[in-house]
Amino acid sequence: MALQVIGAGLGRTGTLSLKLALEHLGFGPCHHMSEVIANVRQQLPYWLDVVAGHPDWDGAFAGYAAAVDYPGAYFWRDLAAHYPEAKIILTLRDPESWFKSVSETIFSPGHTAMFAGTPLGPFMDGTVLKDFGDRIGDRAFMIDYFNRWNERVRSSIPPERLLLFQSRDGWVPLCAFLGVPVPDAPYPRVNSRDEMQALREDRAPPAGPEDLEAMGRGYLAAAKASAFGTEGATT
Repeated sequence: MALQVIGAGLGRTGTLSLKLALEHLGFGPCHHMSEVIANVRQQLPYWLDVVAGHPDWDGAFAGYAAAVDYPGAYFWRDLAAHYPEAKIILTLRDPESWFKSVSETIFSPGHTAMFAGTPLGPFMDGTVLKDFGDRIGDRAFMIDYFNRWNERVRSSIPPERLLLFQSRDGWVPLCAFLGVPVPDAPYPRVNSRDEMQALREDRAPPAGPEDLEAMGRGYLAAAKASAFGTEGATT
């Protein structure tokens, strides 16, 4: 199965909500960092090969119809070339809001430390954290990085192949871009800052692959359970 949709937006731009939305629209399963964690023993070898410069994209995304969030988004340019028929979605949000969100969630010291001693550590260092070094807390650097990332995507992908999308836009532009009917359900809004922080606080640090997979499965199950409620936001 070739990817039909590729998300080029950085983490904390509504990517988990988009994953669930795409799956609801029939573009599933949709790859996401949570899928790597939930299936780490199957997924990690592919991604370590990617970090080493030997990607097997068809292997990494076998069985998936779409991919959003890290790690796929980090390689959006390679994926756009490898899957030339795939449509590209660039998820966006206010840069200041994005910096505040990543500082308190995926790039917070507690979150990065949680994975550092697990099998995911080298992979995270070679993808998610690679561009930042010790500047994750540098507001000006991070906001500039965010803006430059988005501009590279906008300037590289033909407009007819690219959707600029924010979660608040809801179903209508997404469905028009993908050529599918608008569902009779609210657009999913999941994975708020509070939800991520609560998840980390409620669990002991994962010690090995089994713990990582249990954490990933629990994270996905909780997101899917609340996906089409009216509460929550991708903040």
